[in-house]
Amino acid sequence: MVNIVNSRRFCRFDVHQHGGGKRRHYYTRTTGVTCIVVAALASTMQTLQQPCQQNLRELSTSWRLCYNRAKQWTLTRYYRVEEEKVYSFMTQIDHHLEEHQARAAGQKPRLRFAPSPTGLMHIGGFRTILFSWLYARHTGGSFILRIEDTDIARTVEGAIEFLLDGMSWLGLDYDEGPIIGGQYGPYYQTQRKELYQQYAHKLIASGHAYRCYCTPERLANMRNAQAAQKLPPRYDRHCRYLSAEERAANEAAGLTWTVRFAMPLDGETVVHDEIHGDITFKNADLDDAIILKSDGFALYHLAHLVDDHLMGITHALRGDEWISSAPLHIQIYKALGWQPPLIYHVPTVLGKDKKKLSKRHNAPSWIELKEQGFLPEAVFNFLALIGWSYDDKTELFTREELIRVFTLDRIGAAGGIYDPDKLLWMNGVYIRQMPLEELVERTLPFMERPEAEGGLPESISRPLDRAYTARVLHLEHERLKTLGEAAEMVAFFFTEKLDYATPLLIQKGMDTERTRAALLRARDLLNSLPSWEHTVMEPPMRELAAELGLKPGQLFGSIRVAVSGKTATPPLFEMLEVLGRQRSMTRIDEAIERLA
Repeated sequence: MVNIVNSRRFCRFDVHQHGGGKRRHYYTRTTGVTCIVVAALASTMQTLQQPCQQNLRELSTSWRLCYNRAKQWTLTRYYRVEEEKVYSFMTQIDHHLEEHQARAAGQKPRLRFAPSPTGLMHIGGFRTILFSWLYARHTGGSFILRIEDTDIARTVEGAIEFLLDGMSWLGLDYDEGPIIGGQYGPYYQTQRKELYQQYAHKLIASGHAYRCYCTPERLANMRNAQAAQKLPPRYDRHCRYLSAEERAANEAAGLTWTVRFAMPLDGETVVHDEIHGDITFKNADLDDAIILKSDGFALYHLAHLVDDHLMGITHALRGDEWISSAPLHIQIYKALGWQPPLIYHVPTVLGKDKKKLSKRHNAPSWIELKEQGFLPEAVFNFLALIGWSYDDKTELFTREELIRVFTLDRIGAAGGIYDPDKLLWMNGVYIRQMPLEELVERTLPFMERPEAEGGLPESISRPLDRAYTARVLHLEHERLKTLGEAAEMVAFFFTEKLDYATPLLIQKGMDTERTRAALLRARDLLNSLPSWEHTVMEPPMRELAAELGLKPGQLFGSIRVAVSGKTATPPLFEMLEVLGRQRSMTRIDEAIERLA
């Protein structure tokens, strides 16, 4: 008999085998009214194309599929299939068929990143994405994005979009996942709920898992008693040893239940980690963890494992905080008869104080770095070096170079340091390597944004003159460390009035009168020059400093503050040339008046 049930983007086919009394579930993805199923029957192998209802009837008049006005597949009754046996359905999700374990010879690596949208990911989280992405691109394999959204109560609205936008900013594309789809979808775990339930019940049937009927109150009392006896908190396996009669009574009473995995009670579990080597755990120290919640949603321990297997993941990279859970995962793989992927517990991203980087640890998000004017290519390079190295000296890589040289065996076991000072230095290097035309193009949005967001003062009209801005940024090119700091650094080139403290005009070893006299002589000299070019201005000004008995730095420092309001600027005479004669002379006159 066949029962067809819709679940969001999937149809579930409940197959009741004649004579055996065993029901098996198989799934296929649905898009609109299209549903493609491969039916392996005793007498024929047929592929059913749309429209499904007609083709199902053509195959066997006892098959029916209903599609309602709401564009949903609806539940049908049970019907008898005319053939003597139904072997199986091979579908897009259960593409292995339950018995198929061997991976195709020469299969290219398949790596994934599977975040939980319970918060906005800080920049350290993107490091793990980058490692998987780089290796997939290095080997010509596939990179899959999967959303582990089964913790509905803690899901943060917009977290997925935030992640996707961050990946786009860093240039981390994916081959399968949300939006673009893929043959192993869907890529949201909430849309795979029944699939996990299938495997949870399979584990129960094989004796590797059991239903737990313990109430929250009983569990709380158990933990309190353990704490009083200074015992480690662990489930006491009360429901593991219930008799068949006790289980039947609980079911008849309608008690809610979870599913726990039955860990071996003795022996050891060895986790082979490609970074840390073999890690051995005593089974007696391990807990019977919940793998399916009372609401029917699977926990990470089961869901990610089922997904990795069915999606053909070959290399699983995740944070080393999951090492303690790894023996449970290995035992579930064994119970299901599956070969685990190669497991890499990558080092934790640490702050400079050697503590785990977190949002509470002032870890920035990608959007904060973007708004500050960090270049995505610099952040990309920087993240790749947190816990990975090519050698002991090379730090600057292009994207293409990283793809070419990145291998997983160079990931270290020690925690990688997120050093904001190093990121700032690296970003400055990337800016200095940038052609001026590109610098102008990428800096203008930061300069023209509202003043409250870090742009130029609102008194400066937008859009800015590109030619003049190019001359300004040419002078600041070597000093810029982020694009976001450009507005504050170059504002004096665009404003009419300067705001600075008058004492800044007076250099070390000088007083007010001497400074004013020096500025008067400088003004007269500059006014007398035939042209306003830095090569013309500098020689006579140096002669003037000697004539006044001043060091060049004393005279030039006073002029610098007079025309910019700052003590640190680009080279003085090149700056004067860009400011122009009229604006420069006006500002020197205003400085002289301040000192009067």
